[in-house]
Amino acid sequence: MDRRQFLVRSSMATAATLLPFNKLFAFKAGTFTDLRRNVGYFTDRGGTIGWLVADDGFVVIDSQYPQTAKGCLEGLQDKTSQALDMLINTHHHGDHTGGNSVFQPVAKTIVAHENVPALMKKANEESESDTELAYPTTTYEDSWEADMGSETVHAKYYGNAHTSGDSVIYFENANVVHMGDLVFNRMNPYTDRPAGASIHNWIKVLAEVEEEYPADAIYIFGHGKPEFGVTGDKSDVAVMRSYLSAMVEHVEQGVEAGMSKEEIIDLEALEGFDNFQYADWWTLSQNLDVVYQEVMER
Repeated sequence: MDRRQFLVRSSMATAATLLPFNKLFAFKAGTFTDLRRNVGYFTDRGGTIGWLVADDGFVVIDSQYPQTAKGCLEGLQDKTSQALDMLINTHHHGDHTGGNSVFQPVAKTIVAHENVPALMKKANEESESDTELAYPTTTYEDSWEADMGSETVHAKYYGNAHTSGDSVIYFENANVVHMGDLVFNRMNPYTDRPAGASIHNWIKVLAEVEEEYPADAIYIFGHGKPEFGVTGDKSDVAVMRSYLSAMVEHVEQGVEAGMSKEEIIDLEALEGFDNFQYADWWTLSQNLDVVYQEVMER
């Protein structure tokens, strides 16, 4: 097994437990940041946790890992005496769901897209992990919402993208959008093809998101290069879409020119996107390989 094959298989196998980027994408440990109208985010290891802490609503988005989830929960409980209304998972990967078991005893429900429980189970079985999983108890097909008194929380599935179970979470009154791993801010993203990912459709999903939410919305991203951070605006979503589009354009031009797959995917950086290379465990070449497979299937 060569290095690329090893990385691909290892990444898939650990999707429900400890993804390789758990340390690479870390920001200052245990940091709570307020955004607006009682909504904020928490950074430590793994995917960015979003939260709503108000007198009439307590919601958490994603759970990172058990150790960091414990610190997050304790910090949020210091902010309110309210019971946790719900934990929402943006998708199934372990750096977003590994801490579910910490939140489960105090959460009234765990919400996710309907594909997430099966994807969690499959990934956990493939990894042969002994990690204790807590599965979503409330699932939806296309869209879902909940009234939290002064806030309305929406979850929406736009189709296959980073996985086949990605939710975009919207705090309507705060006008804050949690993108999960649909945006890796200025980073080469992980594309989970075995879990239904589609880079072609991912581009369409981001275009829909850009159109749907208000121009002044604040976006929370699952991961971000430290100098760019894990929050931004519509323009940052557009940069992510442009990066994916550049991948597709590169592959399509190579195929049209009669280049071999090896020639097409042997690339360290796309022109104009040099700063997207941050973590080398999942490379641009691996994403170009995914695009190549999609193009040839078409």
